Parts: sequence; C-alpha cells; structure tokens
Amino acid sequence: MPALHLATFSCDVTPSEGHPLCGGWIEPVRGVDDPLKTLGIVLLGAGKPVVLCAVDWTGLRNEAFRTWRKALADAAHTTPEYVSLHCVHPHNAPFADTGAEKLIAAAKAPTSLDLKFFDRCVTASAEALSTSLMKAVRFTHVGTGLAEVKEVASNRRVLGDDGKVRFTRTSATKSKEAREAAEGMIDPKLRTLSFWDGEKPLAGLHFYACHPMSYYGDGRVSADFCGLARQKLQDETKVFQMYFNGCGGNVTAGKYNDGSKENRVVLRDRVHTAMASAWKATRTTPVTDWRWRFESVILPPRKEAAFGEAESTKVLNDPKATAAKRNNAAFQLAWLARQDVPVEVSCLSFGGAIQTLFLPGEAFVEYQLAAQKLRPDAVVNVAAYGDDGPGYIPTAKAYLEGGYEPTVALSGPGSEELLLAAIRKLLKPEGKGKE
Repeated sequence: MPALHLATFSCDVTPSEGHPLCGGWIEPVRGVDDPLKTLGIVLLGAGKPVVLCAVDWTGLRNEAFRTWRKALADAAHTTPEYVSLHCVHPHNAPFADTGAEKLIAAAKAPTSLDLKFFDRCVTASAEALSTSLMKAVRFTHVGTGLAEVKEVASNRRVLGDDGKVRFTRTSATKSKEAREAAEGMIDPKLRTLSFWDGEKPLAGLHFYACHPMSYYGDGRVSADFCGLARQKLQDETKVFQMYFNGCGGNVTAGKYNDGSKENRVVLRDRVHTAMASAWKATRTTPVTDWRWRFESVILPPRKEAAFGEAESTKVLNDPKATAAKRNNAAFQLAWLARQDVPVEVSCLSFGGAIQTLFLPGEAFVEYQLAAQKLRPDAVVNVAAYGDDGPGYIPTAKAYLEGGYEPTVALSGPGSEELLLAAIRKLLKPEGKGKE
C-alpha cells in the first residue's frame, strides 16, 4: 500500500477598511480585532487528493463557492467534488456571492462584496495550497476525541404550547424570558478528528454546531469565539488546528450570551476547554487508506411569490428598500439562476468506524442528530456551511412552525427528504455513493 500523506495550508483573508460585512447588511469594516484565515488540509495517497477547507467568512454562495472550490481543486490536482469548502460563519466577516454582487452592481444597490478582493483571496488560498504540497508529510493514524461544550449552545427556536415559534432566541439577548428558557434541541458535543504520524500529531479538525457570534455589527473584524478558541489551542499545542461549524442553523449562544464584549472571551474559553478535552481524550487508529463519497442533490426553490424572480427583481431595484432586503433579493435571484446546478453532500470514511459528513448551507441541528443516529456504531463528525446557496435548510415542519429561518430560507420544505436521503446513502456501511 502506498504511504498516506497530509499537507496543511493557511492564508490571510482579512478585508480592509470599508469592505462590507455580512453581505453589506451591517456596519462595514472599521478595524480588525483578529485576522480572518483560510485553513485547510490536503489528503494524498489513496486515489484522488481530498481537500478539506474552512474559511473565517460568513458564507460562500453559488458562483463564489464554485469558483473558490475549483481553484483549490486545480491547485491540489484533483476535481471539485473532492474539495469540501466551508465557512465558520462569524458575522463581522465577508459574505460572498459573486453572481449576486453583479446583480447588485447593475441595480446600483449597496455593494455586498469587493470582487477584486474576493479574487485575491481565492488566488492566495490556491497558492498556499499549492506551496503546501511540497511540504506534505506522512500520516499513519487518525484520532478521534469527544467532549461536552458547557453553557454555549441553545436552540434559537423556542416553541409555544401551540407548536409554533413563541420567540426567537438570537445570538445575543438580554431578555430574561429567553435566557431562562430551556436549551432546547442542540448537540452539546464537540468532536475532534486528528491526523498523526505514529505518536506525533499533525493536525486537528474540530466540529461543533452553534452560530459563532458573541456580538457583531460594530465594524470590528473577528473570527469570533470559535475561531479564537481554535487559535488558542493551536498556540498551546503548536499543532495545526481547524474548526468546522456543524449543523448550527437553528442553534445560537443566546441563552448564555447577553452580547457584552467581555462575554466573547467567556464563550471562547468554554469552546476551548472542550477542544482541549477532546484533544486530550483522543484515541488513535492506524489507517492505510480512506474512502471519499459524494452525492449531488438539487434542492427545490421556494414556491411562494415573495421568493420568485419577479418579486425579487422588484425589491432589488427598489432604491427605497433597505440594503439588507435588496441584497437578499439578489441572493435569491442568484439561487434561482443555478437551479440546474446541484449541491454536494460528501463523506470521508476511515474504515467503518470513523465517518465525517460535509453538508451544504445553514442546516438545522436535526440533520446532524439524524446522521449520528444512523450510525450509532461509528464516530460521526458533521460539518455544515458548505455551498451556502440555499441559505438556511430547515426541517419541513419548521416552515409550519414559523420563526425567523423560514422567512429567509431559499429552498423549500422538500429539501429535508432529499438531504436526508443523501445522508442515509453516504452513511450506510454498504452505501454505493459516487466515488
């Protein structure tokens, strides 16, 4: 069997002063509290190279996602379907949909993205990956670790006795009622996948499901508490560390976060404690190969008139509409324009016992819990926030329950069945997903 090798790469993707943040919906860059990074690994030696990459941005949608992914694939000498590209999702960070930005510029709406800056970030990431291949090192083992994250995550959707959303618990809230409500449905566990050469650690990948915002909207760029926790662990261990946001579409820190600036450090340390515990608890397994599978899924667009081309075009071209509404209308149009272009759901397997699932969009935590339930015999790590074209991916019943997410989700209730079918196929031990 050929030896397996691993390359790690990193580059800075911090926007300069004046650049839009969160798609132009909030205050633009006024300063930088901590830098934003593109971080990734390349797996070599078992068929086509596989790239796993996480960017400290809010999201990459549609054409922007495909452009960045292809650049990484070309640099790694692989194909785009073997690149899993994700965002950490802090909000004081760029949000990229290049197709939408072209529509925004044509409509003379407030800009959402500097396209030249975007191109520079894509190029820098690809160059960093290419350079890293010359320094690839052997890996012989993979490790898995698990720890509970205490007093960070809570479900955003608090239901009433009638089964409808009673109120939305945002990432930061001072509401006594919201803070005292139960955590609700979450996955409290942080999971770690690591790569080793014998007893020498080479890289750690951490997976946890929660919106990573302590506070935002002040124009101060930050990877926020999850990115800061990742960096703290790397500084301590001197080992390359990555963070992937799991299915945190309906999960926030709202129960435990009042939005005070001091609380960012508190949340950072709670996530870091779990990362360090999972790292310490890691058990390694020798490996000689891996399996990469993927399924292509076309998620159905919303059928309501408010999400259609005519209404979205009207809003985009309305100079009296807010920047958030105009830019969101452009995102809707970009999503509608790519309806024959699927999203990919991918799975990296080491034997039957270690599965890592990569999902698109802001998937609800129910998808992560369902994936883990499908394979109680295995470690199942889950990353979401891949191709963010559909935005939120609620469960079908969530559209009936109301609340915030269904008001901006771009794919329809039929998405749940399609996404779960792909997950089931990829996680079945005898699954025949495309390779």
